[in-house]
Amino acid sequence: MATKKYTVTLPEELAEEIRSEVGPGGFSAYVSQAMERQWERDRLGELVVWMQEEGGPLAEEELAAAEAERRELDRCFTERDAASGAGGAGLLVAG
Repeated sequence: MATKKYTVTLPEELAEEIRSEVGPGGFSAYVSQAMERQWERDRLGELVVWMQEEGGPLAEEELAAAEAERRELDRCFTERDAASGAGGAGLLVAG
């Protein structure tokens, strides 16, 4: 994929904390991955809105099942991150 240099303004403390963890050479890749994840979440949010417009709101049972599955996925990602030493926060879902 082609790359292009951009200038962005970031909170200094956050940027320095990330840079100290990933190193100067990994900073751009980290920011790119974060932007890609956010873009994907935005598209998923649009899909959820469309699905609810088409099929109506979810029933309580469906919401409970989805939340249970999200917690299980979060547990799996947390265990994977711990095993790999990544120290990630697992699957974060806005709610």
